Amino acid sequence: TKMGKGSNVQKAQAARERNQKKQGKSEEERRAAAAKSAKDSAAYVCLICKQTFMVNATKSVLYLHVTSKHPVGTDPVSCFTQLQGFDPNDPKGLKAKAAEDAKKAELAAKKKKKAAKGGMDDLDALLNAGLTKSKKK
Repeated sequence: TKMGKGSNVQKAQAARERNQKKQGKSEEERRAAAAKSAKDSAAYVCLICKQTFMVNATKSVLYLHVTSKHPVGTDPVSCFTQLQGFDPNDPKGLKAKAAEDAKKAELAAKKKKKAAKGGMDDLDALLNAGLTKSKKK
């Protein structure tokens, strides 16, 4: 038997894929993309004035909205619940993280110091216990 040319199959497949790309998105894909876009565009909504913000809006942008669009003294959490615990002087949370890391390092140093000190007592106790056992034999 004679073998056919396999390259025709590959060419046809490649042509099919090219045509599919030219057609663009299907109706379902368009609907899904539109729904995602609508959801993302209204990810944050001010509870007072109902202004919407995109999903990529930072907490500092939301805080800026509170300070510039609403009366002085307006609680930021009354606009956006996401601003709970937000510090405008430390918008990225770097100071809080540094303080937390310093605290962890201090605790670790205390533990290490305690372990080193306690380790000698434990070692002495083990040696003494070993020595007393050997004498009993």
